[in-house]
Amino acid sequence: MKSRPTQVIGIASGKGGVGKTTVSVNLAVALQAQGERVMLLDADLGLANAQIAFGTPCPANLSHFLAGHKSLPEIIVTTRSGVKLVPGASGMQEMAGISALQTASILQAFSELEDELDYLVVDMAAGISPSVIAFMRACPRRFIVVRDDPSSIADAYGTIKVLIQDCNVDEIYLIPNGMSSQQAGQQLHERINQVCARFLGRSVGYLGTVEQDELILSALKKHQPVLEFAPGSGGSRDFRRLADATRQLPAVERASGELQFFVERLVGQVH
Repeated sequence: MKSRPTQVIGIASGKGGVGKTTVSVNLAVALQAQGERVMLLDADLGLANAQIAFGTPCPANLSHFLAGHKSLPEIIVTTRSGVKLVPGASGMQEMAGISALQTASILQAFSELEDELDYLVVDMAAGISPSVIAFMRACPRRFIVVRDDPSSIADAYGTIKVLIQDCNVDEIYLIPNGMSSQQAGQQLHERINQVCARFLGRSVGYLGTVEQDELILSALKKHQPVLEFAPGSGGSRDFRRLADATRQLPAVERASGELQFFVERLVGQVH
């Protein structure tokens, strides 16, 4: 039996286009490179693109699982970096608004997986749809990716507000992305955290900053994580730092919400 349960991290953003999937994929690759056993669930069920960022062909995806055509292990693929990927569905409007029952069936399937995992990274859809909130509640820890522009900041704050006020969850950390410097990222976190502390009565943590790096975009165009495409780049350095910071966080055993990933495993470890 493992000394600690699989650490499940939900990665979200208020709005799309802030680099959430890029952060999710590269953080997963960095953790895997540091000796962790990592799986990434692409929970963007309408416009999934993690497989594109990995450059990994996926014959089946979550739509096949939810339709009963495939089991969860049958849709999992292993990427070049060794990260295991559970592909979401892309371009399927009906998948964008899955029901609470379908969300629960995905969570249940993870409890039945036999893979020994150190980390499960859950790449959320943008926004605060019911399925996004259900998945975020099921993750014991949550990372919010934000850029330094008014709409991204407003939407990130809106997401944090829903998580705190409506879901009463904790373990929320900010990842400023595309910043001019590490200091600028820390300042952005301080600004958002001050608003959260004042109006929500709760602080949000700071995980680390990803600085602006053209090689991240170049890697994306080549369908590769930047850690594979340009391991010596500033972007790769920042994602390794994020992985270091993630590994240093204390283990969290239970999610704040009622439904959660790997719940049967957790029950088994209690006895």
